[in-house]
Amino acid sequence: MNTVQRYFIEIAYNGTAYHGWQIQKNALSVQELVNKALSTLCRQDIDTLGCGRTDTGVHARQLFAHVDIPDDIDVLNLQFLLSMNSMLPFDIVVKRFIKVAPNAHARFDASLRSYEYHIHFTKDPFLHNLSWLLRDKPDLALMNQAAAILMEYKDFSCFSKSNTKTLTNNCLIQRAEWIKTENGIVFHISADRFLRNMVRAIVGTLIRVGKKEMEVEDIRKVIDSKNRSVAGESVAACGLYLTEVIYPYLSLEK
Repeated sequence: MNTVQRYFIEIAYNGTAYHGWQIQKNALSVQELVNKALSTLCRQDIDTLGCGRTDTGVHARQLFAHVDIPDDIDVLNLQFLLSMNSMLPFDIVVKRFIKVAPNAHARFDASLRSYEYHIHFTKDPFLHNLSWLLRDKPDLALMNQAAAILMEYKDFSCFSKSNTKTLTNNCLIQRAEWIKTENGIVFHISADRFLRNMVRAIVGTLIRVGKKEMEVEDIRKVIDSKNRSVAGESVAACGLYLTEVIYPYLSLEK
């Protein structure tokens, strides 16, 4: 019987056509297609485990999954990578395989995750499904003042999707900042972990501050409430990107 070797797989995808990363019943996911391609190439059932899950329509510039492959299969060979990508649709790419320790875990070992949320202000067909169109420009300075307050807190129950099975709603946010771009604005946020729907709920709340529907200091009342109904609406999935996942024991530079 062959022994197995564990690998991390670096994946990127446009999530428009998919119901997120994680396999779901009666819905097409990125993980389903990656597993199918791996299983075909390895001629046996292969399952991956991702560093997290993205919601329907959310994109990933960098997502890691771990997988155990029989050690007589050379996945580090360039031809294996080329074959893998030839079996995947145009909107999913496997960038590389990384040999890791047998106990390395893509989800639990990640120490930092980063997201971006993209907003543009004028209709642009080339940004359709890749950024959220917002007609009225919000006040960027006010939103950055409110975003800075997020880093003073740990419990973000108010931004979590209801009825999740997490043991804690505590997250350590290390960056929360809006940046002006040529075509709009981008929200950058990094934390050790994120709750379901958290980033989109935060953006929706900060937009309310930027539109002066809330005061900057009202963000404290929202967080202290621990009540999702007090926070702003979740913004559209199309503007959200998982951009980076960091592991403390592993150098992932290309």
